[in-house]
Amino acid sequence: RHELLNISSFPANPSDISAEHEIFVATTRRQSIDQPRIVFGGDRSPNVAYASVDMTVPRIHETGRIERAKGRAQADPAKHFTARSVSFYKEPSQFARAIDANVARHKDRRVLVFVHGFNNGFDDGVYRITQIVNDTKYDGTPILFSWASNARTTGYLYDKESANAARDDLEATLRMLARSKAKSIDIIAHSMGTWVTMETLRQLAIAGDRDLGGKLGNVVLASPDIDVDVFKKQMLRYGKPDKPFVVLLSDDDRALQLSTFISGDKPRVGDYSDAADLASYGVIVADLTQASSGDRLNHAKFADNPVLVQLLGDSLRTHAGLAAAEGSRPGGGLGTGLALHGRPQPRD
Repeated sequence: RHELLNISSFPANPSDISAEHEIFVATTRRQSIDQPRIVFGGDRSPNVAYASVDMTVPRIHETGRIERAKGRAQADPAKHFTARSVSFYKEPSQFARAIDANVARHKDRRVLVFVHGFNNGFDDGVYRITQIVNDTKYDGTPILFSWASNARTTGYLYDKESANAARDDLEATLRMLARSKAKSIDIIAHSMGTWVTMETLRQLAIAGDRDLGGKLGNVVLASPDIDVDVFKKQMLRYGKPDKPFVVLLSDDDRALQLSTFISGDKPRVGDYSDAADLASYGVIVADLTQASSGDRLNHAKFADNPVLVQLLGDSLRTHAGLAAAEGSRPGGGLGTGLALHGRPQPRD
């Protein structure tokens, strides 16, 4: 089930709603004409489509959770994350103007780009960025970059090729944002979405614009589904970031253990045991192995652990949320089990 929209409007008492979020979307998915409630399906589109989704968060929401309707039941705004409406933009210029109008309403003029991972429907990405923006209290314009995952556990290879196909489109989206009124562009990428992101950043570096004209802000790579050797090559080509990327990994990530098996037992960055080795390539590495998770696969701790998602919010605001936990170890005062490998030194 990947329907985002209700069959009909569902009455809601304003007192039952805690927040409303306008989520902007750039996607390489083909629009779902036969099943309009899905909005965008898993088929690839040759062109990027642009939209925005008006989302509500129920007052009963608990930090780290995504309250969703079960099965094919309609979403009740008093109990569930609910998509009230979707707007489509025919031209990139229309989308760019809408982004500028939204950016202008925020004091710091920041945008947050979220790139989802493997086995995600369009709805999954919308719900997750809504939860992240809500729970981190992000004061800026949220933008979902949704590439054409077909949302099936058996579709790993299809998803990997879809991720490859989306690299130029993410680059074009980031360049569009760099031309906007935004002063800072933050990126959070999860799982296979980190592959799309790192390849795009590598392309930008090769083109001589790795920091998007000085607008690139925080880059957070959560549970990266990237071969460790490939990641090292990507970082060497990109160069030491002016602001260190943050890599969130966990040695008990069951989803990445499966990815490692599929990839011929080559370790993935997200469950790599040598965090200090990764840190030497110009990133801050936060080891979340001992942190609890609301996900049985331990694959989304960064967003579904209430303490970690609040630390993520602190990090996005000041780039100090995770750094404040430097030196903490399992059982430490933060209660997160976070072990952080501090700002790395440049490589020779």
